Amino acid sequence: MTFTPFTLSVPEAQLVDLRERLATTRFPSELPGVGWERGPSLAVVRELCRHWQHGFDWRAVEAALNRHPQWIADIDGQPIHFLHVRSRHAEARPLLLIHGWPGTVLEYIDLIDALTDPVAHGGRPEDAFHVVLPSVPGFGFSGPTRDKGWSPERVARAFVRLMVELGYERFGVHGNDFGSIAGREIALFAPERLIGAHVTQFFAFPSGDPEEFAALTPDEHARLAELALFGERDGYNQIMGKRPQALAYALNDSPAGLLAWNLDLLLTFGDRPHQLTPDQILAGVTIFWLTQTAGSAAAIYFEAGRSGAWEKPDKTTAPMGISVFRHDFRSVRRFAERYHERIVFWSEHDRGGHFASLEVPELLLADLRAFFAALP
Repeated sequence: MTFTPFTLSVPEAQLVDLRERLATTRFPSELPGVGWERGPSLAVVRELCRHWQHGFDWRAVEAALNRHPQWIADIDGQPIHFLHVRSRHAEARPLLLIHGWPGTVLEYIDLIDALTDPVAHGGRPEDAFHVVLPSVPGFGFSGPTRDKGWSPERVARAFVRLMVELGYERFGVHGNDFGSIAGREIALFAPERLIGAHVTQFFAFPSGDPEEFAALTPDEHARLAELALFGERDGYNQIMGKRPQALAYALNDSPAGLLAWNLDLLLTFGDRPHQLTPDQILAGVTIFWLTQTAGSAAAIYFEAGRSGAWEKPDKTTAPMGISVFRHDFRSVRRFAERYHERIVFWSEHDRGGHFASLEVPELLLADLRAFFAALP
């Protein structure tokens, strides 16, 4: 496997083109008083587009990424972009960080320094990690996927190959959203490689057994009610899982359309508290725009559905841990235990949402340290 150094440098002409397209956006009409009931609010999208055109600083994002060593690897015929930041602590544990949709490597950019240099960030030398942070194939700087079949398992296998080629025979994993699914895949096919896998969602649902349902606690019923609400609003999942190419034309041509599409999940359908800033939102969306990967990223839902990633009955045996954030999909432990034999860490937080690494990085950092500190 060859590794080609990568430095991000977007031509100014691309940024000028983006601002010009934003200036000529044709916004849709909106019925009075609907808010987020039918999708992202027109007022919110307008304001973010205005900031994107006049206030957002892409060069600051570029500089933040270029602070860290970046590379392109060719794996299974697909370029895969990744950051590789080694700790100065020789005994640091290797840690693979996997983002989700509509995420990018920026999901974890604010955690890298604390993970690699814990002493400077309230931790101990034994809390140190060597960080490997790839762009999921089809996302961002990994570019559009070049062939069919990039399912969660195939992505996970590519990432394991990457870790081994970097010299990490055993390593830890953390994942969010799609990264949670990929983390489970690694635990299924390569448990011997894993120190442990920490995620922010266990995608496990009721079996349909009436006795199981009758035994649920009030808290578990509340979690299921939140899940049902999520299911009513996950139109992005339905469309990307069935007809991603039909959507790709619009996302690749309209920055405002791309922003609005990603915004639904970024801001949890507009009805839950979040702590994302406008610049955090726009930084990730800009990566999709500049790399023209909105369509190929959407296709991961199509591949996941065709590969059966959501329904795998197999049970993991590697150590698993989870951090549950109040304004995210909140997993139910009794369901998760059907799919995971060794859940050794379960942490609940009263704040934070689907992008906890950006919203409440200090909480996720503490949990990662605690989870891995307890593992051999």
